[in-house]
Amino acid sequence: MNINFLRISRVVALAIGLTAGLAGATDAMAQDTIKIGEINSYRAQPAFLEPYRQGWQMALDEINASGGVLGKKLEVVSRDDNGNPGDSIRAAQELVTREQVLLLFGGFLSNTGLALTDFAKQHQIFFLAAEPLTDKIVWEDGNRYTYRLRPSTYMFVSMLVNEAVKLKKKRWALVYPNYEYGQSAAATFKQQMKLAQPDVEFVAEQAPPLGKVDAGATVQALADAKPDAIFNALFAADLAKFVREGNTRGLFEGREVVSLLTGEPEYLDPLQAEAPINWLVTGYPWYAVSSADNQRFVDAYRKRYGTAPRMGSVVGYTALMSIAAGLRKAGSPATEPMIAAFSGLCLGSPFGPICYRAQDHQSTMGAFVGRTALKDGKGVMTKFVYVDGAAVQPSDAEVRKLRHAD
Repeated sequence: MNINFLRISRVVALAIGLTAGLAGATDAMAQDTIKIGEINSYRAQPAFLEPYRQGWQMALDEINASGGVLGKKLEVVSRDDNGNPGDSIRAAQELVTREQVLLLFGGFLSNTGLALTDFAKQHQIFFLAAEPLTDKIVWEDGNRYTYRLRPSTYMFVSMLVNEAVKLKKKRWALVYPNYEYGQSAAATFKQQMKLAQPDVEFVAEQAPPLGKVDAGATVQALADAKPDAIFNALFAADLAKFVREGNTRGLFEGREVVSLLTGEPEYLDPLQAEAPINWLVTGYPWYAVSSADNQRFVDAYRKRYGTAPRMGSVVGYTALMSIAAGLRKAGSPATEPMIAAFSGLCLGSPFGPICYRAQDHQSTMGAFVGRTALKDGKGVMTKFVYVDGAAVQPSDAEVRKLRHAD
């Protein structure tokens, strides 16, 4: 087939696609609202996602009470994907075709997030991945239509490795859920520890299926390896079972534990007096962060819901606030203007200012790193510092090697 004909055909197809997208956006703008699709695993992961839903609902009401965006109210049409990538795609398709939303946000698990990332690429629709942590969303499987809010697995692990090397422990054991997030967390931890501490040894790995940890067998296998320290990436119910069994069998006595996400209230609060002591963790100590941005958010959230915010609350709130900021900058909910608007987009958040990198579409939202402790019969974070996400992201040159899109 003639090469020039192919080139012309592609240009025509792109022009038609852009025209259709802009026409759809114009139709949506002619209505009273801008419809936004949201997809998440509410039934599968309620501990994180109920606060998350409350967060974006609070943001939605604040935005609309102040006049909306571009003279229109925002409307969020939400769907549950049951923690299943196939259901994520079906929900996205239904939102786009039947509900006629012009952009999407959401996602919790890494596998559902990757499914939505691919959907965005295939259907050329803007997607903000709010929570999924897998690096692939902005690197190997990244695309021009997808941006991501929360720190990536690489960023979270980097925050902890910077502290883990100071422990000077040689023999490490690892435990993580056996799916994309856990596998990536373990691989990144080993890689970064080897670079920072060449004599490190990894003496055991346990990778139970997500949501199906056999805590007794897992804890015993780790104990049998006699590690000096443990890296943990379990979360939610798996984490609770692991902590309780580990406490019972004395796994953590005299051992350092470095743990992703454990300091988040969603996972620490349910353990109450059984919460681990002196683990090095990432999390959100909402009760002790004294910044004005956080205090305003906490006060507003408690006034509205009568309870304290969780990490999910921050993610949901900031995700929709990001979309509103992007809409204002873009001047339209159409895909191409939104893509351009998010490139370098900066806004405030409960954690302070964040920006979306043009290089890989990753935001600079950071996390708090500190130690766990018991206070008044429940787990808290102490001795924490906020690590800006920009400080733990790879260089532009590294990103170019990792990112195959664009």
